[in-house]
This record gives sequence, structure tokens and C-alpha cells, in this order.
Amino acid sequence: MSPYLVFTVVVLYFSLLLFISFLTSKNRNTATFFNANKSAPWYLVAFGMIGASLSGVTFISVPGWVRTSNFSYFQMVLGYLVGYAAIAFVLLPIYYKLNLTSIYKYLDTRFSKSAYKTGSAFFLISRTIGAAFRLYLVAIVLQIAFFDAFKIPFAVTVITTIIMIWLYTHRAGIKTIVWTDTLQTTFLILAVIISIVIIGKDLNLDTKALFNTVVNHDYSKIFFWDWHDKHFFFKDFFSGAFIAFVMTGLDQDMMQKNLTVKTLKESQKNMIWMSISLVPVNLLFLSLGVLLYVYAGVHNVPIPERSDYLFPLLAIHHFGTIAGIVFLLGIIAAAFSSADSAITALTTAFAIDFLNFDIKKDDKSTKSKKTLIHLGVSVTLLIVILLFKALNKESVISQIFTFAGYTYGPLLGLFLFGIISKRKVKGLVIPIIAILSPILTFLIKFFVQKYTSYVFGFELLILNGFITYIGLLIASKSENDLSLSN
Repeated sequence: MSPYLVFTVVVLYFSLLLFISFLTSKNRNTATFFNANKSAPWYLVAFGMIGASLSGVTFISVPGWVRTSNFSYFQMVLGYLVGYAAIAFVLLPIYYKLNLTSIYKYLDTRFSKSAYKTGSAFFLISRTIGAAFRLYLVAIVLQIAFFDAFKIPFAVTVITTIIMIWLYTHRAGIKTIVWTDTLQTTFLILAVIISIVIIGKDLNLDTKALFNTVVNHDYSKIFFWDWHDKHFFFKDFFSGAFIAFVMTGLDQDMMQKNLTVKTLKESQKNMIWMSISLVPVNLLFLSLGVLLYVYAGVHNVPIPERSDYLFPLLAIHHFGTIAGIVFLLGIIAAAFSSADSAITALTTAFAIDFLNFDIKKDDKSTKSKKTLIHLGVSVTLLIVILLFKALNKESVISQIFTFAGYTYGPLLGLFLFGIISKRKVKGLVIPIIAILSPILTFLIKFFVQKYTSYVFGFELLILNGFITYIGLLIASKSENDLSLSN
């Protein structure tokens, strides 16, 4: 692809995002930024959340994973359905009953201020590192595939991306994101479908032949029943359920979009339809992975050392200009979708949870504070991304991302204890337990893997949450105990 064509596509796409921002920011007030005035159509939120759930990591990585993991990822997708159902019928009723903007305010209602601040702090750390890592991965692919041709430094690429995101989100925030997510989801799915069509035409395969090629391929094994296998069905299934529950239901980024819908019933409808839609969409990504390897084998294309680069390599250098443009739009959509809602959610959590921001106020001073917080969060994300680049060691970055995953465990334990138990936990015990839980989880993982053949995977999240829950249970007292002590 011509560098000038790439530049034109990026400018046109950004112009479209600015136009959407202009339309959605009419008659805005402070609340528009944080909850879209509770006026977002549920079906629009549901479709947009598909792209937000996939992210750039899924877009780039899942097709390449099939060589080493087959279709085992689909076992986790099936688990997602259970997690999303729990969100719809357990968490959303609580959030709507309390009329929350920041979901961590629930911890204040159920426990104390210290629990509230602890939950929000863990989210801020998790989402900052996670969002930075996702945007970093996508930016690396963009840099190698396109912007190196312009001799543009990586830092300039990231700075420009963050500035563009800030420009189209700073006025209407989550209301703009609900609409831009719809556009971004469209391009993500379109990139996969067009790539499959191109492969089919190149290999002279009709729809039925494409289907049979995928189904009969060695990489298409879905279910693994050997409990020694790291992809053992129940291990992946329950991990998927808890990952969905925590990384969507206990994540301000994802829940803020749900809470833009006016009523609980519509929000539940959004969650159920979004989760059902993710099943065929993820099957598309996995099927594309098989077809990419088939295509590479037929045309003797060397497989990149990192499987993440297989889809970008073929889309940009082998599938033709149209496919390259669609892939470019898809990867830009993935980058923006990962970062724009994260910046808005981080702004919301920090402003409301730590600065006691009142979204009902609409004076000039309140708007200025909101803008400054939003700008500060954007700069923080930029700094973290550049730190990833400076480290320039994949193993270190992987460890940092794993560390970010540890921070969701205490959130899981806190919310589950609050929902299941009626017992109370007082004082600063909660932040102490929340900090110790990931440390104990890490130590258990280290010693188990050192002295046994068991290898931990995503179930670390469950272990982390369980340790938090047990710690809270030990430190808690019943209502009767508290009344006696008083």
C-alpha cells in the first residue's frame, strides 16, 4: 500500500470520528460525558460492546493462536455466556437500584469508604496498564506495517493517536464512544469477513468448501477433555465465566457503557444480545486463523516467528489494496476502541471516586476540571505506553500485563463477598486483604509450579478472588456481633 493512501485513510477515518463527536456533543452537559444522560439505545450499546470486548489483542492475536491452541479459546467463549448472564441478572440490578455512575460506589454502600477507594484504585491500576498494553501492541503493528514508511518515530505515532482520541472524546465522552464503538465494531468484523472472502476466491473455495476446510482442519479441535491439558474444558470454561464477570461486570470501562441505557430491562437485553453475538464473531476470528495458515501453506509464505504478525503480514502484503485498507481500518478501530473508552472510564473513576466530582453540576469551573482530569489521564496513558517501548523486552511487558490481571482478583472477592454475604468488615482491613491477596496468589503459583507439574493459567483470577473472599470472611463480623460489641 502507498504511504499516501495510508495517510488518506487515517485522515478520513479520524474526520469521521470528529464528525460523530460534533453530532453527539450538541446540547451536552456535564452528565453527558459520564452517562450520556441515560439516553443511549440498548441495541447500539450492544453492538458497540462487541468491538470493545474483542479489542486489538483479539483482532491481531486470536487468528494466529490456532496453530498452538487450536479452537480451545472457544471453550472460554462458551464460559463467557455464563459470566455475562451473571452480570445481567446479578450485577446490573444492583447498579441500577443504586443509580451508580461509578460502579465502585457500591463498595461504599456495602462496606465502607476504604473499600470503595480500594476497589476504584485497583481498577485504575488495572485499566491503565491493560489499556496501555493493548494500545502498545496495536501501535507496534501500525508502526511496522505503515508508519515506518513515513520515517515517523514510534513516540510520534502514539502521541498523535492519543491526541486524536482526546479531541473526539473530550466534549461528550461516553455518549460519543457509544456511537464510535458501533463504527469500530463494524470495521473489525468487516476486516475478518473480507479477508475470508478473499482467501476463498484465491483458493477457489465456495462457502461450503470454506466451511469444510475449517471444520476438517487439524487446528479446528474445540474441546479438550484431558485434565492434564492446559486447555482442559472445565478449566477454560470456568475461567471464561469468571473473566467475563470480572473484566466486564466489575470493570468501569465496560459497565459505563451499559449504564448509559435508560432502564434496567433494556440494559439486561443489551448484555444478553451482546454475549450471544460474541459466539459467532469469535468463531469467525478462529476460522480466519485456520484459513490464514492454509493460505500461507498454499502460497509458501513463511510463517512469522510471532503468530501475532501472520494476519497483518498477509492482509497488507498478499491480499491486495482493498483488503489492506479494510485491515488498516480494522486495526485503527481496534486501537481507538481500546483507548477511547478506557480514557473516559479512568476519568470517570478518578473524578467521582477520588475527587468527589458532582456530574449534576454544569458550571464553567466543573467543566474545566473535567477537561483537565481527562487530559491528565490521557497523558498518563501515553507515558505508560512509552515506558513499555523503552523496556523493549517482551517478557517484561508480559509480566507487567500479568500483574495487571492480578488486580482484578481482589475486585472479584470484594463484590462476591458483598453480594453473597451479609457480614460486615470494618476499618482498614479491606485494603490490607486486597493488597495481600495478589501477593499470596503469586507465591502459591510459584511454589505449585516449582514442585508440581501443574501449570496455572487464567484460573489465577479465581484463586486470587477466592483468597480475598476467605480473608474478608475471616475478618468479618455478623450484625449481631457488631451490635454486641457496641
